[in-house]
Amino acid sequence: MPTIRKRPGAGKVVRSDSRGRIPLGPRATDKDFRIEYSEDGTISLIPVVFIPEREAWLYQNQSSIAQVRAGLADAAEGRVRELGSFAQYADTETE
Repeated sequence: MPTIRKRPGAGKVVRSDSRGRIPLGPRATDKDFRIEYSEDGTISLIPVVFIPEREAWLYQNQSSIAQVRAGLADAAEGRVRELGSFAQYADTETE
């Protein structure tokens, strides 16, 4: 009789309940997902995060997001310099 081996990362088989729900387990707790239905019957859950609409432009502009990521990498490596106060440019008072 052949031995059946489970592929690493292949997951497990689950059955949906009468309302179409499937338990995803603790790794999916308190997360948001986009559901994608493929023509072949595959259902994919894509983890998503929400960002404010006013910030969406940054993620749609490859040049800008690359500059932000480079700046974050520089800061993480300690490549920073003091430029003084920017208080004169503030629109509102801080509490």
